[in-house]
Amino acid sequence: MADMTHAAQPSPVAEPVRNTKNAATVQIAFLLAGTLLLVLAPLFFYPIFLMKILCFALFACAFNLLLGYTGLLSFGHATFFGGAAYFTAHAVKEWGLPVELGILVGVAGAAALGLIMGFFAIRRQGIYFAMITLALSQMFFFFCLQAGFTHGEDGIQSVPRGDLLGFIDLNSSTNMYYFVLAVFVIGMVVIWRFINSPFGMILKSIRENEQRAISLGYSVARYKLGAFVMSAALAGLAGAMKALVFQFATLTDVAWQMSGEVILMTLLGGIGTLIGPIFGAGLVVTLQNYLATSDFPVTIITGVVFMVCVLVFRRGIIGEFYASRLGRRLGFQHRR
Repeated sequence: MADMTHAAQPSPVAEPVRNTKNAATVQIAFLLAGTLLLVLAPLFFYPIFLMKILCFALFACAFNLLLGYTGLLSFGHATFFGGAAYFTAHAVKEWGLPVELGILVGVAGAAALGLIMGFFAIRRQGIYFAMITLALSQMFFFFCLQAGFTHGEDGIQSVPRGDLLGFIDLNSSTNMYYFVLAVFVIGMVVIWRFINSPFGMILKSIRENEQRAISLGYSVARYKLGAFVMSAALAGLAGAMKALVFQFATLTDVAWQMSGEVILMTLLGGIGTLIGPIFGAGLVVTLQNYLATSDFPVTIITGVVFMVCVLVFRRGIIGEFYASRLGRRLGFQHRR
């Protein structure tokens, strides 16, 4: 009888494995549903509006890679976003490069800027790190204001979209949308792989306890710099796509207000979550889009929404969902 009772009890090892498999199934189902919605979205919404959300969502996810997974608050990410927009717009319009090479020029330029800025910024921590990134970002802003290739306050306008792979006309909004969607998915896969790699695990350990990571023998400065450059490159990818979508690059893209917007998007969605910044970017861009033609001041409404989210959703909207009982049962991870 004792043997039968022992056999009827579930294995303590099998239960966590079963829960992990169920959680993975649920998360894959959410992923497939989200992808399907994005594919069908142009049937219901204006493609330019959707492309703007995708560009800023990728920008916010790139910023979250630095803040949410490394614990570094940068006030200068507009440098990489706007810098890549300028580089891509100039390469495509003035140099006549195809769109693929133009995007690579923008990403490479943003990565180079990230390497330079990160080299100086990672030498400090906390508010000093943030202030250094802000100061360097403002230096780049004034450089763009004076540089000849940026055309000053006029910016680079009438940027040609060209043809993708030589035969796909990107002047079609539908074709351009699916190209932006493909780039967005690739960027998200890169971010997911990055944060789930051994490198990403070390970044999380640096975020939680930097001194212990140092005591374990890790070169914290190198890991921080690597995360900074990767975040800058992905932010540059978002900026390059934005320049092609709207066919211009202006000083607004490199202004400090743009850095503030991406921080707001990340905080609203949820720091340290993969899809939180996407949700936050969608919320902010939607508010800006639908309140632009109304009598309501967009900045005040956005500020009220941010204040409510800070008071009610301390971890961000998606972060609170992850921490809820339903989120835990579905297998989503959250930061305490």
